[in-house]
Parts: sequence; C-alpha cells; structure tokens
Amino acid sequence: MEHFDIVVIGAGFSGAVMAERFASQMNKTVLVLEQRPHVAGNCYDYRNEAGILVHHYGPHLFHTSKQQVWDYLSQFTQWTPYEHKVLGSVDGKLIPIPFNLNSLAVLYAKEQAEKIEALLISTYGFDTKVPILELRKSAEPLLQELAEFVYQKVFVNYTAKQWGCSPEDISPTVTARVPVVISRDDRYFHDTYQAIPSAGYTSLITKMLSHKNITVKTSVEAKSFIRLEPQSKSVLFAGEVFKGQVVFTGMLDQLFDYVDGELPYRSLQFDFQTLEQSQFQPATTVNYPNEHAFTRITEFKHILKVNSNRTTIVKEYPQGYDRHHESKNVPYYPVFNDENQRKFEVYKKLVKQFPNIISTGRLAEYKYYNMDDAVANALATFEKQVKPNYSNMGKLNVS
Repeated sequence: MEHFDIVVIGAGFSGAVMAERFASQMNKTVLVLEQRPHVAGNCYDYRNEAGILVHHYGPHLFHTSKQQVWDYLSQFTQWTPYEHKVLGSVDGKLIPIPFNLNSLAVLYAKEQAEKIEALLISTYGFDTKVPILELRKSAEPLLQELAEFVYQKVFVNYTAKQWGCSPEDISPTVTARVPVVISRDDRYFHDTYQAIPSAGYTSLITKMLSHKNITVKTSVEAKSFIRLEPQSKSVLFAGEVFKGQVVFTGMLDQLFDYVDGELPYRSLQFDFQTLEQSQFQPATTVNYPNEHAFTRITEFKHILKVNSNRTTIVKEYPQGYDRHHESKNVPYYPVFNDENQRKFEVYKKLVKQFPNIISTGRLAEYKYYNMDDAVANALATFEKQVKPNYSNMGKLNVS
C-alpha cells in the first residue's frame, strides 16, 4: 500500500504547481491522478516522425510579465527566446495581426496609407492602441472607414467562427477590445518574457512532477477513485474517508454529476499534416478570418527551429463541445454569459461545502487562463488557501 497526504486531480499547469508546492514546500506525499495518458494537459507536446516538436492541442506560446512566474518555471526548464508573430489573410494579402501601421501599408496605396497613418498619430499618438469602438466615434471619415474595414475584414468573421455564432450576436464588450495598434511593432505579445521551454512543455511539467514525494498515475478517471458524501461533506477514496487535502483542477459540473446542468464550452478539431517541403508559410501562424472553415494554420518549425526538409502544420477548426463525442470532448474555452455564470456559481457553492477540496485552475474556475495566469493563480492559491489553513491531515491508502 502507498500512503499519500495530498491528492491532486489533473496534471496540467495548475495541478503540477500545486503538487510541486505541497511536495517541496511542505514535504507532503502527493498522488496526482490524470485521466489522459500523458501529463501537461492541453500543453502536451512531443517530437513527431520528422523530429518536429508538435503541440498536440494547438499552439501554446509562453509569455509573461510576471517575474514570480518566470522565476518559478525557470527552476524546471531552459528557455529558447521566441517572439510570436501572426499574419492574417485579407483580400488576398498577408498582413500583420493585430492590425498596425505595417498592415496599413500592405493593404492601402502609399499616399492613402500615409494620410491615414498621419491622422492616427496626430489623433491618438504613436505607440498606442485604439479600440475599434473609439475609432468608430472619430469625426474623421477616414478613421471611421478604417475602423469598419478592420472590424469586417479582420475581426468579425474570425470571431463568429471561433464562437459558433452570427456576427450580429458578437457582444459589444468583445468588439470594444479589438485594437488598431499605432506602431510598427509586429509582435503579437508585448510581455517582458517571451520564450518556449527548450525541451518542450511536457518536459517542463514532467520535471515539476519529478519530486521524490510525488507519484503520478495517468489514464485514470478520478471518479473511479473519488466519491463525495453530501451528508457528511466528506471525500471518499476507494470507499474510505480521506482526511487529507484534495486539489481538483477538473470540471466542477462533472464532479457533481451535472446536477445543475452542463457548463458549455467551445472545443477545437485539429488537422495535422506533415509535408514534404522545408517551409509552408512565412510566419508561425496565419489567420484566415474570411475564407475556409478553419480559423488559422500554425507551422511548428517556426516555434522551435529544427533542421528538416519536412514541415508540420495544423489547421484549427472551432466546434461545439460534446462530452459524449470522441472528437469533440475536449473543453477549451468557457462560454461566458449570465446563465452559464449562474450555473457555475451553483457548482462553486457546492464544492465549498467540502472543506478539504481546493478547486483551482481553468476548468475548475470556469475561466480562460493563459499559461502564466494559470501558474500565478496556482501559486497564489497555495500561498493564500493552503499555508494559512493547513492543519493535521490524514493519509490516503491507495493500492
């Protein structure tokens, strides 16, 4: 029999951080249960037959301005500097995304582009970001036309495909965040640190989970171990009451057997292709807002360079989430609206009734976290919820 102080459900970033902190900072023995056959969650990557590091669940580009997150993860990986750049297919041309002064120069005749650029700089200043809604309010007809062009050609159809809705149903609060960038900086992110783990994300998280106090079991459904007793508010593992801490990073609606209905998500379908050519496209990612059913194509050789006469690309098709469907059962993006938030609050109240469960992470909190946000959130959860309230805890026996 093995003896554990802590059980962590999920081996993505959130679960890995919590497991590592318990093991290294409190010298607790930790059991990590992961339903997939691998660790690293949606960040899982591997080298394919062409020697190219492929991101199995779509491209993951690490960027952060959080010093604590950078320093923490740097304990477990070397970094390869990488600044992400995205192009968009608009009217048969590839333009930098987000839309900026370089995009303007590609799409407009020189004299017209210079006139619009001068107007943007004189009105809003250089090296600023202007939301589409603010541009639409401009008294200058040229700037109003630019705002409409960017909205129609760059944003609206891409977003409609991503969220499976008509352009008319896109929330104004989402539209308000669409920027025109008044600079020639083509980088997609502007964080202090932008890099890729040199050996990949799977290697990074494997090292986080390599502490001698941590045991990882993959291809295990947590529900086969865990059962909640609503009357006593206790957690049972293999039929016995567990007095230790449970960290749950999965879907709360699943944990409570969908008692208040399912929480909706958007999912993705990926079409990977390894091609007999050294390069497919000029940038890591090219968006296709107005043509094709897919939203974008990513070429992995641009992320971590490899000397190969072949290349691997992936086309990304947004789709609805269906937990019963083999190709649609991976939840990626929560669908935010008042009704879904109400459902989540029901589950949030339910999990709070169990004092030895900590729910944290993208799925458990029904939020979209970037990778650095997930790490920062897990570190904060450990410092704020675990350390102050940690008391005598029992051990779980697992055969």
